[in-house]
Amino acid sequence: MGCSNIAIRRLCSQQLASSIFKRPEEVVAWFGGVQAQDYSGAKWAVGQRLKKCIDADIERALIEKKIVRTWAMRGTFHFVAASDIRWMLALLAPRIIERNARRYRELKLEEETLMESNEVLKNALQDGSHLNRRELLAILQKNGISTEGQRAHYILQRASLDGLICQEVMHTNNNPIYMSMEELPETKILTHHEALAELAKRYFTGHGPATIHDFTWWSGLLSNDAKEGLEAVKSSLVSETIDNKTYWSSTSKQAVQYSSPAVHLLSSYDEYLVGYKDRSAMLGKVHSRKKSIENIMYPTIAVDGQIVGTWKRKFKGNEVIMDLKPVTTFNPAENEALDAAVHSFSEFLKMPVHIS
Repeated sequence: MGCSNIAIRRLCSQQLASSIFKRPEEVVAWFGGVQAQDYSGAKWAVGQRLKKCIDADIERALIEKKIVRTWAMRGTFHFVAASDIRWMLALLAPRIIERNARRYRELKLEEETLMESNEVLKNALQDGSHLNRRELLAILQKNGISTEGQRAHYILQRASLDGLICQEVMHTNNNPIYMSMEELPETKILTHHEALAELAKRYFTGHGPATIHDFTWWSGLLSNDAKEGLEAVKSSLVSETIDNKTYWSSTSKQAVQYSSPAVHLLSSYDEYLVGYKDRSAMLGKVHSRKKSIENIMYPTIAVDGQIVGTWKRKFKGNEVIMDLKPVTTFNPAENEALDAAVHSFSEFLKMPVHIS
């Protein structure tokens, strides 16, 4: 299995080649979580992994509390299925809080202060109240808790990690709406071992073929915990050794159901790249020609699973202006597939898209 085959099989496991899902929460649960640092980009990341989906469908899933946005893997923002958030936080939050200890001290956020801010935030969101970030920070300030500088970020993050609050939709940039986690339905409690196994199963099913190092990177778990998770589920996985690396996936005979050329406009922080520590299988030979395409912060263009460029979009009135920057020359068939990908993006947003 060469690099190109790894990439194509990842297209399949990641539901980019052909999706089996119809609802946003199904896609999010399939992966375990979808990185949502870029809120609008994350909606597109979920949307293009569904059979038919528009931006409003993702917003509805957030409003209906089917998916939520919170700090999860690696302490970064993710969309998480509401049915998974409690066991996932129980598994991941202690590690993130431990890693934050030094920053808490630097910001003079003593544990007593964080417990006080937790209580203020919890009370503010009682009885179904939904408040945006600015409103919550104003309430904290009114209660004598400074939110200056990065204190605001760490205070809100800590309340989220402690399972008190989470985010739903975001109407304006960097001003998400928060709600109490008490609004989410109760879900079963997993033991630490069960949670490790469940996260490993989700990861290797939704990202495979992948290595234990990829899983450790993606999850943010300690190496021993990541290994324990894999050990618990590896009887249901298959392994293959390529170039002295062991890859795990749900099956070694994944159906490659896509029509070549397949072109995808991937969002920034898309799971297709951010889901792996080693991204060489998707970068091929072109990454040395333009280093930016290796940067997960950029939306990227993929052809048959290979990253071959970047793209940007901006809104102008009631239309979207898209700037495409491939680093290779497309043949007629690839250009046709690219046009189809642009059309899909336009259909998702329900707005006309023009190429600059």
